[in-house]
Parts: sequence; structure tokens; C-alpha cells
Amino acid sequence: MTQREISKAVIRRLPRYYRYLGDLLADGTERISSKDLSRIMKVTASQIRQDLNNFGGFGQQGYGYNVEYLHEEIGKILGIDDTHEMILAGVGNFGHTLAKFFTEGKKSSTRRFRLSGLFDIDPSLEGKEVAGIPVRMLDELPAFLENRDVEIGILTVPTEAAASVAEFMVENGVRAIWNYAHIDLKLPESVVVENVHLLDSLMTLSYDLKELKKKEA
Repeated sequence: MTQREISKAVIRRLPRYYRYLGDLLADGTERISSKDLSRIMKVTASQIRQDLNNFGGFGQQGYGYNVEYLHEEIGKILGIDDTHEMILAGVGNFGHTLAKFFTEGKKSSTRRFRLSGLFDIDPSLEGKEVAGIPVRMLDELPAFLENRDVEIGILTVPTEAAASVAEFMVENGVRAIWNYAHIDLKLPESVVVENVHLLDSLMTLSYDLKELKKKEA
């Protein structure tokens, strides 16, 4: 039987469920209703039930959700019950900050994403360490990847370099690209791409601020 395709909107809500359930776990909450979860997440209880029913439901009428179980199951759906090895290209200010986030983060979810290599083309960065990881030159990438199971490549390079660096990663076995360059990458369908546009998020914030001011007027 063909698996029913889940909408992108539902998939993009799952990390929020995972994050909030993780916070509930940390607070010692064992069980929660869709109504109480809706108040925390600012999503209707009906929407929560619909979202989770795409994957089997996980709750019982009048009994709610087991927080630990639901957290674990959503982690499996998101693929973070396994550890993903990553590399990062572009060790400028933002790349440096992102690298430290993954190597020094305390949350269990970030530990599922293991950053093992940093790459750049600036000779002045060669050999310098960020959180214990030495910066290598980009031309060393094929040799670095040869005996490693690196799945994810993070791009924090300038826009004009993003496409060529992404293609270079893919040619050497990387299967997924997390792209922070201000360009939508076009890669083979066998490669998963997540384009992250910070300016898009800022403009969304601007819209929400405008709407808030209308309500207050």
C-alpha cells in the first residue's frame, strides 16, 4: 500500500512539538491533554490531533498523551533517533557561531547532529580551531569524506559560492544540504535541501509587527 504523503505544513510543526514536549519532560510532566498542549503551543487542540493522527495518533480519549513516549515517537518520525554526522563550509562569523552552537550545545536534540569537519578557502583560517575542530581547506574535503559517513553539509558561504560548494559536497557523497546562503539551490532529487532564508523570517516578523500595531490602534 502506498504511504499517504504528509503535508509540509504538518512536518514543519513537528520540531515544535518535539521541542515543547522536551521542555515538559524536563519539568517532570508525565501526561498532557491536547487541550493543555494547545495552550502551550498556541495551536488548536483539533490541529494537534489532526497532525498526530497522520502518524497513528499516540493518545487516548480522556487520557491524553504520554509525554515521554510522544517525544520519543516524534523524534523517530523526524529521524533524530539516529546520529547524523555533518560538515560545515564557510567559517566566517555566522559559520563560527553555528559551529559553536552544535559543539557546545547542551540540549539532547543537538547531540544527534555531530559536527565533525569545518572547511573554508581562506588560508589564514587553516588549522585554527573552533570548539576543538580544526578548519581545513575546501580542497581537502574529498579526502576527509572518503572514510566517513557524513550525511549533512551546512553552507554558510557567500551567495555566489553556494551552488558550486553544494555541488562539490554532493559529488563527494553528502546527501543533504542545510543552506544559509541567500539563494535557493537546485540540486538532484536524490539530494535533500533545506534553504534557510533569515531575511524571509525577518520580513515575516515585520508583517506580524504591523498587524499587532493595527490591533493596538
